[in-house]
Amino acid sequence: MELEARGNRCPRRRSLTLAPVNKVHHVRTIARVAEMLGEDEDWLWDVANEMDQEDGLIWVYGIGDEGVMAFADFGIENLVDLIEMHKADPDLLKRSSDPK
Repeated sequence: MELEARGNRCPRRRSLTLAPVNKVHHVRTIARVAEMLGEDEDWLWDVANEMDQEDGLIWVYGIGDEGVMAFADFGIENLVDLIEMHKADPDLLKRSSDPK
């Protein structure tokens, strides 16, 4: 009865509110990804610098002074695509780091 009385005093539409859900449940650090792919970590860092959060790049803070670059599975897929592009045209890194 008490619940009914409360419900009458403060009528609210009851509905399920869906908030964005982060579907990433694990990431791999750039060191681990470099090892998995057999690539030089420093070179991979330069290639991955082109990526954004939307590309699956995640920064993990609390490790080292500036944080660590890490990747969701989707990010590793994107990184592999970037690696292929950079290997096909090694001058891409030179052009992207040239001051304008």
